[in-house]
Amino acid sequence: MLKLDILVLSVHPDDAELGCAGTILKHIALGKKVGIVDLTRGELGTRGSAEIRDKEATEAGKILGLAARENLAIPDGFFENTKEYQLKVIAAIRKYQPEIIITNAYYDRHPDHGRACQLVTDSAFLGGLRKIETYKDGKLQEPWRAEILLHFIQDVYVKPDIVIDVTAYWDKKIESIFAYGSQFYNPNWEGEPQTYISSPEFIAVVEARAREFGKAIHVKFAEGFTSKKILGVDNLFNLR
Repeated sequence: MLKLDILVLSVHPDDAELGCAGTILKHIALGKKVGIVDLTRGELGTRGSAEIRDKEATEAGKILGLAARENLAIPDGFFENTKEYQLKVIAAIRKYQPEIIITNAYYDRHPDHGRACQLVTDSAFLGGLRKIETYKDGKLQEPWRAEILLHFIQDVYVKPDIVIDVTAYWDKKIESIFAYGSQFYNPNWEGEPQTYISSPEFIAVVEARAREFGKAIHVKFAEGFTSKKILGVDNLFNLR
């Protein structure tokens, strides 16, 4: 079994890179094991295909240095927060037994993001219930509930509960985003339909958001997260 310190459960390949790649990179540099489980293959995206996005996610994972990455292949766009999909997410959580889970925003421009947030939130709780049975390779999995559940901030601005300095990892974050050449600005895809996220202005906005969060803690770039749970620190000197 590969136990992870942090598991990012996000609905589309590239959500994790956009939302928290800097935080992923920072914690891997600190010696933590981090993995991503994408809920869908993003097959309804205007550009590219599920197969192309599979390859792009693999490349992005290499750039980030992930300990694990997999895809649950839940249907893009039409999934609901049902028992069927909760059990898939619960099995993934129990497989990796993370201390921290990071997932999509509470609500966002893309309706999948908010629905995925609720699916993961419910599954993260239900995964701790022993009477819910899931199996891996024919063996009954042990119940597991992460200590912390965080939500990255996406297209719609949400005031963060916590921000993390990712200045040292910003260039590598951008590299991981551009591994998705089918989705973001790429001159080689000029013949494809242009979308909201394929313009160079979209990445400029991603950078502007990170600069805004960074300014709040007097650093160049930061990523923001929300939490329904009140977060605490051991002492005041861990704050900045």
